[in-house]
Amino acid sequence: MNKKGVIISVIVVVIVAGIAASYSSSPSETVNLDMGRTHGTISTAMGSPILGDPSAAITIVEFGDYQCEQCYAWFHETKPAIVQDYIDTGKANLVFVDLAFLGRDSPKAAQASYCAEDQGMYWEYHDILYNLQESIDNGWANSERLKAFAFSLDLDMELFESCLDSEKYSKRVQYNIQQARKNGVNGTPGFFIVGPDGQQQISGAQPFSVFKQIMDSMT
Repeated sequence: MNKKGVIISVIVVVIVAGIAASYSSSPSETVNLDMGRTHGTISTAMGSPILGDPSAAITIVEFGDYQCEQCYAWFHETKPAIVQDYIDTGKANLVFVDLAFLGRDSPKAAQASYCAEDQGMYWEYHDILYNLQESIDNGWANSERLKAFAFSLDLDMELFESCLDSEKYSKRVQYNIQQARKNGVNGTPGFFIVGPDGQQQISGAQPFSVFKQIMDSMT
């Protein structure tokens, strides 16, 4: 890496670290971030925990909104086959990055997923949101329902409610939205398949065959 590249990398890490520090509301609340985590052109430091083997050759970066109907369709119709054939077999992993823009409850739902992550339950909470999705802003993802979902997972409700009510992760979600815009993602779901030699963008809830063709070409 040349000198200019080193300087840019340092600046990015400092900016991300500053954002992380700004929303950590108390010493007892942990922030589960890998500050230097990037996949291709995308900083995923503020995204989800990695689903699958972190050392897998291929990473699927998904940009989504929990109120997105097409994201719901992809979650139910395409993701299971990807998990079975690529993630569970160690060929690929997945990171979810928020593009929470469809309604007033979208950012709050994204924040709630990270409040669940504080208690080691990110993916369980993520799955509940996509299993119980209803119409945009009809109340299904308001604060009270988000807390009810946490209760159903037997989370520590005092910690969860404190996290959600304080908007501890609002800046984390905003950072993810900025990453989506920076990488040319203007709708949900949007994907980048990042392999050893490059990345390829996919727009929309494409079928399993589209993902298979791209990932097989990268191995």
